[in-house]
Amino acid sequence: MRSTHIRSVAVAVAVTTAATGLAGTAFAGPATGVRQSAAASATTAAQVVAAARTAAFAHASATGVGAGDELRPQDVMIDPEGARHVRFDRTHQGMPVLGGDLVVHLSRRLAYTGVTRAADHTVRPAATEAKLTAQEAAEKAAAAAGGDAGTARLVVDARDGAAALAYQVTVDGANGSSTVVVDALTGKVRSSKPDSDEFLSPKLLDTLRDRGETLDPATGLGAQAQALAGASGSAAVHYPVTAHGFGRSLFVGKVPLTTTRTARKSFLLKDLTRYGTETRDAKGRETESFGQGARFTSTTDSWGNGTTSSRGSAAADAQYGITETLDFYKKTFGRKGIADNSKPARAMVHWGNKVGNAFWDSDCGCMLYGDGDGDEIKKPLVVLDVTGHELTHGVVDATAKLEPTRVDNDGNQFGEPGALNESLADIFGSGVEFFAHNQKNPPNYLLGEKLGLRQKFLRRLDHPSLDRLEGTVDYWSPEVADAEVHAGSGVSSHAFYLLAEGSGRKTIGATTYDSPTYDGSTVTGIGRARATAIFYRALTRYMVSSTDFHDARIATLKAAKDLYGASGVEYRTVDQAWAAVNVTEADTPAARH
Repeated sequence: MRSTHIRSVAVAVAVTTAATGLAGTAFAGPATGVRQSAAASATTAAQVVAAARTAAFAHASATGVGAGDELRPQDVMIDPEGARHVRFDRTHQGMPVLGGDLVVHLSRRLAYTGVTRAADHTVRPAATEAKLTAQEAAEKAAAAAGGDAGTARLVVDARDGAAALAYQVTVDGANGSSTVVVDALTGKVRSSKPDSDEFLSPKLLDTLRDRGETLDPATGLGAQAQALAGASGSAAVHYPVTAHGFGRSLFVGKVPLTTTRTARKSFLLKDLTRYGTETRDAKGRETESFGQGARFTSTTDSWGNGTTSSRGSAAADAQYGITETLDFYKKTFGRKGIADNSKPARAMVHWGNKVGNAFWDSDCGCMLYGDGDGDEIKKPLVVLDVTGHELTHGVVDATAKLEPTRVDNDGNQFGEPGALNESLADIFGSGVEFFAHNQKNPPNYLLGEKLGLRQKFLRRLDHPSLDRLEGTVDYWSPEVADAEVHAGSGVSSHAFYLLAEGSGRKTIGATTYDSPTYDGSTVTGIGRARATAIFYRALTRYMVSSTDFHDARIATLKAAKDLYGASGVEYRTVDQAWAAVNVTEADTPAARH
């Protein structure tokens, strides 16, 4: 997942709710929120931000905000039922505070109703004078991450119970950039985290190598693509205009693609109806600059041939997966783009030389897909649920910014907030499959079922421990606090499945599930639509960068109360689902951060 980048983000008024009217396999129900006019939204946003900022300082004992702090709004959410929520990043004495994020909750009348905060301690560092110079910090960061360091800047590191003066440095290395935090007094490296999420972790790749197993997904039909040129006519056409073509993809067969017609017989793989979302060809370069990618063009508005012999086949998968993900978030939650700012989600395929992975890069706003390394990974990882999973990391990065508590020297990530991030990516990645409802990629609660693994999937939500490759767990225990993030993700993924579908054996679509519970209890699910609505609202309103599984239980209970009431079956089932994975109020660790 993405590590923390403190940056200025324009306030977006998200007048949405997790849609209570969702229905059908494809999540066809509209969002219930109603957007105000631009002028009204701007006025309302300013009023809400001002009220939330005032409330944060007025309720300092609860919010932890004090002298020397400044709050910078990142998101304003106005719910139709009356609640208002403002997500803030924090600076202290002008320095960004890592782990200082918080969400202030207000009533319809802008009265303070509560706070969700990442740091449950003071953020004021004991020392205010650095002993290291910025250059010395940059040198230590470069050595730690193995690359070229940028300019070091002073920050307050308020993560993990700390409040330390530190330097934050971006390091560009051979395998992408990393963010390194160096203690400004001792020179100790406090954290070093990659800036892009890799779908396949180093640990998993090592496991595959040890087992002599490869990922070799079965591709679709190799039928010759046929032309789908726009209709000709004598009427004058002013270009560019929206066109409707199709792709012969690797994994989901022939798919419709909305494209851009730039001349009578010239088409561009760019969708103007979805904020200008576009897929380009990296041509083997390891670039994170979308502008350096080569545009995909066509004279027929057809893309690919269903095999890797055409560079357009992977592009068709990527463009299809991204647009389906954007449509899932918009039609389900009213979310306009990954960051809810009406900006495109872009992709570059054929990225790097023999790269066996797929990435979400938040700074680029891009999905990056390698072609496979030719050894362990045989084909591009442009599979639908991989795209849905990775783009959801972008949604998390734009909201709660969940991040691991530590990263080892091999790049493996650990800790509950990071595991929750991976879980949400699996949950909503699965949701994208259900939304798309593609017969070539039947929807299910499995992740990576098209990757060609011997165990027939990578992870699964109903019974996570059936994943032997990553050692995913079914239930929470104290050891999960430092589990590898994909292994630990099973806790909340399992809770979501139980909330949606319930426990025990059942067949949904073409897949048979049999979900156990920690205490032998029976859980009756409330349906995927309502479960998804609850988890999305919890993410956007009640989760912050340090949210762990016990915090996530509270967040989903609050979301269920907001949407359905505290006396409803939904609220009770949320509590039952978490208890069924051994996450209860009674076993909450005394010190969680």
